[in-house]
Amino acid sequence: MYETHTIKEKIKLFLIILFPILITQLGMYAMNFFDTVMSGRAGPDQLAGVAIGSSIWVPVFTGLNGILMAISPIVAQLKGAGREKEIPFSVKQGVYLAVLLAVVVAGTGWFLLDPILSLMNIEPEVARVARYYLVALGTGIVPLFVFNILRSFVDALGLTRLSMMVILLTLPLNLLFNYVLIFGKWGAPALGGVGAGAASSLTYWVSLLILVLIIHRVRPLRRYEIFKAWKRPSLHEWKDQLKIGVPIGFAIFFETSIFAAVTFFMTVYDTNTIAAHQAAINFASFLYMVPLSIAFTLTIVVGFESGAGRYKEARTYSYLGIGLAVCMSVIAGLILYVFDDSVARLYSSDEAVVELTKTFIIYAVFFQLSDGFGAPLQGILRGYKDVNITLVMAFVSYWGIGLPSGWLLANYTAFGPYGYWLSLTIGLTAGAAALFTRMVLLQRKQLRE
Repeated sequence: MYETHTIKEKIKLFLIILFPILITQLGMYAMNFFDTVMSGRAGPDQLAGVAIGSSIWVPVFTGLNGILMAISPIVAQLKGAGREKEIPFSVKQGVYLAVLLAVVVAGTGWFLLDPILSLMNIEPEVARVARYYLVALGTGIVPLFVFNILRSFVDALGLTRLSMMVILLTLPLNLLFNYVLIFGKWGAPALGGVGAGAASSLTYWVSLLILVLIIHRVRPLRRYEIFKAWKRPSLHEWKDQLKIGVPIGFAIFFETSIFAAVTFFMTVYDTNTIAAHQAAINFASFLYMVPLSIAFTLTIVVGFESGAGRYKEARTYSYLGIGLAVCMSVIAGLILYVFDDSVARLYSSDEAVVELTKTFIIYAVFFQLSDGFGAPLQGILRGYKDVNITLVMAFVSYWGIGLPSGWLLANYTAFGPYGYWLSLTIGLTAGAAALFTRMVLLQRKQLRE
C-alpha cells in the first residue's frame, strides 16, 4: 500500500490489489462450486445433500469468518498510521482467536447437527449425505479459520498476489481430491457428496501449510516475525478485535443466512426443486465473488487512507469501487440470462432439474444487481471501522423485510418457490439503500470535521 495523488494512480493501485483478491475469491469459491457440480454428477440425491449441508455451513462459516476479518481494517489502519510495529501482536492474537472459534464451532456442530437436520422434511439419503458432508468438512475448520486470519493480514498489506498464488496452487488439488473421493477412483471408496466434504478439508490443510511457509520465508512478510516470540493470549486485544469483528460477522451472517433460510423453506418441495435451487444459487454466488472482491479491496484502501486521515482520498476510492462493482454485476446478469441452459447443464443431466434451474436463474439476474451495489458499501464501512449501524441495517433489511416477503409470496401467490427468490432481491435492495445512506452521512461528517 502507498499514498496516491491522482485518479489514474488510484485506479492503478485499486486494480493491482483487486485482481489477485478476485482470483483468490474465485478460487476459494470454486472449491464449493466443484463440490456441487461434481456431486450433482453422482446423482440428484447427492446434489441435494450437499445443498442442504452447504446451506447450514456457509452462513456459519461466513459469519465467523467475518469476525476474523476484523484483522484486515486493523492492519490496514495501523500501516496507514505508520504503526507497523503493532501489527505482529494483533495478528498473533487473531490466530489464537481463530483457533478458539474453530473449536467452539466444531463442538457446537457435533451436538446440534442432528437436531437441525431432523427439522427438515427431506429424504433419508439426502439427510445422510448432508450430515456426513458436514462431518467431513468439519475436520478442516481449524486450518480454514487460521488460513483466513493470515490471509487477511497478507492482503491488508497490499500483498494480495501471495494469497492468489496459494489458491492457484491448491485448487487443482481440490479437483483431484474431489475426483478420487466422490467417484471412488484409484482404489478409494466412492463417497459421493460426502467425499466433497473430505476433499475440501484436505485442501484447507494444504492451503494453510503453504501460506505459513510463505509468511515465514518471503522477505516482505518475514520481517514481521509472525511465528516468533509468541505471547500468551490477550483478552484485551481479543476484546478490541471482537468489538470490530462481531458486528461484521453478524452483518455477513444475516445476509448469507437468508440464503440458508430460503433453502430450508425449499425442503417442503421435491428433491428436483431443491437440487435446481442449489444449482442456480451456487452459480449466482460464484459470480458474486466479483463484487465481494471489490468490497475486500475497498476495506483495504479505505482503511489505509482513513487511518492516515486522508478522508477525501477514502471517499474517492469509495465511489470508484461502487461504480466498478455495479458495472461488473450488470455483465454478470447478462451472462446468467444468455447462458442459462449451459449453466444449468453444468450441474445436472436430468431434464427436469435443468428446466427448473433455468427458471431460478432468471430470478438470480435481479439480485445480482442489488448485490453489486450493496457489497462494496459493506466493504467501505468496514474500512472506516463503522460496523455497528451496518449490523442493525443488515438485520432489518434481510430478516425484517426480505424473508417475510418471500414467505408471503411463496405461500399466498402463484410464485410458489420462486417467491423466495424475489424476496432475496427485495432484502438486498433494501439493505443497499440503507448502507448507501449511512456511507454518505459518515463521509460528510468526516469532511466537515
